[in-house]
Amino acid sequence: MLSSEVIKKISAIHIRTNYLVNDILAGEYESAFRGRGMEFEEVREYTPGDDIRDIDWNVTARTGHPFVKVFHEERELTIMLMIDVSSSGQFGSVKELKNELSAEISAILAFSAIKNNDKVGLIIFSDRIEKFIPPKKGRSHVWRVIREIVQYRPLKRKTNISAALEYFNKVMKRKSVCFLLSDFQCSGYDQNLRISNKKHDVIAVTIRDPREIILPNIGFVELEDAETGESIIIDTYDKKLTDKFNYMAREREDLLKRKFRSMDIDSIDIVTDQPYVHPIMKFFRMREKRL
Repeated sequence: MLSSEVIKKISAIHIRTNYLVNDILAGEYESAFRGRGMEFEEVREYTPGDDIRDIDWNVTARTGHPFVKVFHEERELTIMLMIDVSSSGQFGSVKELKNELSAEISAILAFSAIKNNDKVGLIIFSDRIEKFIPPKKGRSHVWRVIREIVQYRPLKRKTNISAALEYFNKVMKRKSVCFLLSDFQCSGYDQNLRISNKKHDVIAVTIRDPREIILPNIGFVELEDAETGESIIIDTYDKKLTDKFNYMAREREDLLKRKFRSMDIDSIDIVTDQPYVHPIMKFFRMREKRL
């Protein structure tokens, strides 16, 4: 039984995302993701009118009769949502926490996929796999996915992207489009990320809070690591300290972008105090232009 709070959150997400999917992003998703193209189906005997370029010369040589390859167009896509629910997502200095924004963006991607008759699946992870929903079609299935994302309460606090990608590679045998939503505040996942992107089409969706980018001058502040519970008190009036913090934040951001580029991984950068529809549309249009 869903609580009234969860129902309220789901209703709010539905109102916002329904408008975006049907009015703002209509057609953008379909143009960016067009299916896997032509796939081999069977070999049959040549009949007059067949394209000679489709002749299977190996089968023809073995049988002594001309045979042609038959292909069909594969339009259906499988969209996997991989959601990081570690404790670092339970942070927000503006109106929404990072994990709340992650749920809303997931809803947009899921509804866009279903509107295009694609399958949608879900992997929720922390430092372990917490939930797996196999990909299926249909609005009722998407609502199940959205409900799981909104109401889910993590069992663990830490993050292990590498383990999540390793699990994803094992359970998804056919190529899929994977949206990996995280703040990427962990390390050691490079190898599995590279492997995943070779087998699948991985898109990294980075969600950050403005206070993780720039530390304002507001006096003494106690900072707590959400995943370890360790805390420290700092003086934000100390310009050397804040300059160092801001410099290190820019370095982390640049390093992450270089990592994705080196692996040919597309990325979407979301900051919680800025409208997320613009970077999503920019990403869709970039994909369409590339196609």
